[in-house]
Amino acid sequence: MQNTVLWIYIVLLVVGGLIGFLKANSKMSLYMACGFAVALALCAWPNVFDASLARNLINGLLVALLVVFALRLAKTKKFMPAGMMLVVTVAALALRNIKF
Repeated sequence: MQNTVLWIYIVLLVVGGLIGFLKANSKMSLYMACGFAVALALCAWPNVFDASLARNLINGLLVALLVVFALRLAKTKKFMPAGMMLVVTVAALALRNIKF
């Protein structure tokens, strides 16, 4: 389930970057979304990194994204898109680290 949550998050991240590019012509949004998505995908891919290292890298990347989205939300005071991605990032981080 942890990998499924991560892959869904990666798709949402890329879609958000594409929307930012198409609506606001923000190349940086697209570049950052794709960069983080590639980094997360490499960590999620089996046998690229050791399992514990991959888990720590994923958590670190998600925390970094959490900070970015929180700062963006504080700056713009608009829920979309930073607030929604903040909620999705918190959910992904929680679902990846809660043992079922």
